[in-house]
Amino acid sequence: MSDLLLRDLSRLSDLLEQARASALEFLTALPERPASVRPAPPTPLGLPDAGLGAEDALALFRRRYEAGLSGSVGPRYLGFVTGGTTPAALMGDWLVSAYDQNVSHGGDSLATSVEREALGLLRSLFGLPEDFEGAFVSGATVANLVALATARQWGMERLGHDVSEEGLWGLPRLAVLGSAPHASVLKALSILGMGRRAVQDVPCLPGRPVMDPKALEARLVALGGAPAIVLASAGEVNTGEFDDIEAVGQLCRRHGAWLHVDGAFGIFAACSPAHAHLLRGLAHADSVAADGHKWLNVPYDSGIVFTRHIEQQERSFRAVAAYLGLGPDLLHRTPENSRRFRALPAWMTLMAYGRDGHRALVERGCALARALGEALAASPHYALLAPVTLNIVCFALRTGDAARRDQLLAALQADGRVHLTPTHYAGRPGLRAAFSNWRTGEADLPIILAALEAAASSI
Repeated sequence: MSDLLLRDLSRLSDLLEQARASALEFLTALPERPASVRPAPPTPLGLPDAGLGAEDALALFRRRYEAGLSGSVGPRYLGFVTGGTTPAALMGDWLVSAYDQNVSHGGDSLATSVEREALGLLRSLFGLPEDFEGAFVSGATVANLVALATARQWGMERLGHDVSEEGLWGLPRLAVLGSAPHASVLKALSILGMGRRAVQDVPCLPGRPVMDPKALEARLVALGGAPAIVLASAGEVNTGEFDDIEAVGQLCRRHGAWLHVDGAFGIFAACSPAHAHLLRGLAHADSVAADGHKWLNVPYDSGIVFTRHIEQQERSFRAVAAYLGLGPDLLHRTPENSRRFRALPAWMTLMAYGRDGHRALVERGCALARALGEALAASPHYALLAPVTLNIVCFALRTGDAARRDQLLAALQADGRVHLTPTHYAGRPGLRAAFSNWRTGEADLPIILAALEAAASSI
């Protein structure tokens, strides 16, 4: 063992205390920290021969990089759909690194039992039937990939092929039907060799980014019973709107199609009695994807995939080797053999705050989104592009093109009080504000609005 490692081991308690103090300083300053920054990156360093030791490495990192980190875990980072980290989830995540468990296998640790229990807690939170089996993955992109790989295996088995063993060479295409799939779904189709262009567009309802069930029915009838994968959204990313999962699910059951529901953030509507109706029919799904580092407010990375076809999932992802075995280990459920113990932060926050705490978190985010939407509708500078359905506000400048929108975003970034992400919706360049951070409260709304009004007046 090197002298530096021996020295750091002897000072481990002090080093961890320095890391704790650094983290606490960062988190305590979040209300004043810029929501996002765009500094020029420093000149890259070379690898030192002797090494600095942990204390000096931490000090160097803080000097070079800490000021250039965003306040993305703070209350006014409203870009993408980004959650924060609850205190319980942060405790759990720190312990993940300390415990450093191998959760690919059971039998030598109870870590896999924690993962299975956390999946059961989430299944209960989402109102999924008991026959749904789950797995933790890195995010909604991989959750969608796992679900669609499982659907591909199912569809090809219906056609008499085992695609996990034989591959796709020379096989017929599976029909994939969707209206407004998220980019992560298209990315998953690309990775799986099915292709982004595999999606056959199903018309939306007039003026809304949701599937027209009658149009879907016509497509399914035309397929004549051939296996098909139907992509439904539980929370469209621009507007938060939901496909009619009940109607779509009944059509899938009637025509023997696979229903995949991308519920990356929208599935958390199940926490709120006022919004749970948006997920009516979710029990019809064959697979469901969700993202823990959104509304569950656990650290990156944390995705969850559920399916009621665990046999097809395990045929798709099993790892075959003499030393691995073919038992019920979790490594046979995901692309990863080596995985972090990422279930622990989810388990911690679910047990710490319970059903009531997560209901309050979701309902507050929805209330804040409605309040911002009402204020923007009354603003001389802004107009809503879509009704506020859940936790996302999609809006635009009343006048101006994409270039003016980009000027607005630059002014907001220079101001630093709020971070938003751009979009296009209904033919117009717009902006999105997504409320999913547990820290965001009523006191942040006047600050957000003041920043928006000041930025609009400055361009």
